[in-house]
Amino acid sequence: MEKINGKKGSGRLDAENPVSGYFRLSLPVVLGSIVTIVYNLADTYFIARTGDELLVAGVSVCAPVFMILMAFGNIFGQGGSSLLSRLLGAKRLAEAARVSAFCFWAALISGAAVGGLLLVFRDPFLLLLGSSGNTLPYAREYGTVLLLGAPLIVVSFIHMNLLRCEGMPQLSMAGTIIGAVVNVILDPLLIPGMGAAGAAAATVIGYACTDLFLLAVVLRRSAVLSIRPVLKIEAGFLKDILFIGVTAAITNIASSLCTILMNQKLLPFGDGRIAAMGIVLKVTMIVQMILVGFSFGGVPLFGYLSGAGEQDRIRKLLRFCLCFLSALALGMTCVLIAAAGPVIRAITPDPVLAEAAVPMLRWQVSGSVFAAVVMLMTCLCQASGKALPALILSLSRQGVVYAAVLLAASALWPYDGILASQCISDVLSAALALLLARRFVFRNPAGS
Repeated sequence: MEKINGKKGSGRLDAENPVSGYFRLSLPVVLGSIVTIVYNLADTYFIARTGDELLVAGVSVCAPVFMILMAFGNIFGQGGSSLLSRLLGAKRLAEAARVSAFCFWAALISGAAVGGLLLVFRDPFLLLLGSSGNTLPYAREYGTVLLLGAPLIVVSFIHMNLLRCEGMPQLSMAGTIIGAVVNVILDPLLIPGMGAAGAAAATVIGYACTDLFLLAVVLRRSAVLSIRPVLKIEAGFLKDILFIGVTAAITNIASSLCTILMNQKLLPFGDGRIAAMGIVLKVTMIVQMILVGFSFGGVPLFGYLSGAGEQDRIRKLLRFCLCFLSALALGMTCVLIAAAGPVIRAITPDPVLAEAAVPMLRWQVSGSVFAAVVMLMTCLCQASGKALPALILSLSRQGVVYAAVLLAASALWPYDGILASQCISDVLSAALALLLARRFVFRNPAGS
């Protein structure tokens, strides 16, 4: 990308050496994922250290609330960044400024609307998420503060994504780090006195700090991005934003629905099992986010090669990525399976909670190699412009396939079936991903 008003862009993709280009694109995304992991683990660690099982369970059932807010942020963050990058490449700077301003205000308004709507139906919604009579007060405290801060959470995804399009990934990353550091500092200060509400307040304040920093960057450093009030843009631009953004959001929403379903299945076994699974899901996020970073970080390169008709280079890069991601996933899986006990006990001092969480963790990470295949093939389909298979895969391992497996497995083996469902879903989804990639990407490179 050329300089824009004196500011450098992201540089040219390295198509001659796809492997080095892949790592150059992926590593910054992975570093961002690691920051996100720290952000999400902070609440879990400090809440678990209280030793209050009901508090841990109450906060855990609110995980889908954050995923829903993230989904709305991704609609305008990822959808907007896709359109913005194309407009910048075409030197249509005035239109790019309008799009960036629209995404900012649309995210702010949608965050307020979603937060307000869920507050109105707060208690029924929290019961749907898996709260019991014992955990509902804690979930209510955490969820209320989180929903009040919904606009700040949703809007944080906008400039975090758009600044990368203008060639400022380091400043985007700095905003994320600032929010994570503030959250980690505030957790031990607020949780002892405020409990669940304190944990949520620390999270919201962290996002507010991220928003303020990124807003300052936009106002002082950006040559294109704007925050002037723009509530309407051209129909074609809106369609482009929603087409990409909604597809990205579907993954978050599907994951939320599956978490709700899993919590409902675990509820008959006691609040302790829901609390244990909440801890486990945060730990497995370490593996998932690293794999996501290495998978989705290579999307621009796959897209470039696909647009150039370089099928041989795509196959070569795909073979390398499959081997690399499979080895990486296998290594992380072996480490977590072997160290499941110490890892869980480092987070929670409750021996009963730890005993329940250890087998959960081992089951959750067992299918990580297959999950890596699904992520990579999803990226390949997206980069190649194959919307239908990309959508199918987005709804597979943590969507329709997982829900079907969970219902069937829990009916056959009530408790063990719940634990094994994610692993089985990963295996089935990987087989589906390979079939779809073979059918839509390599046999029919021109069509979708």
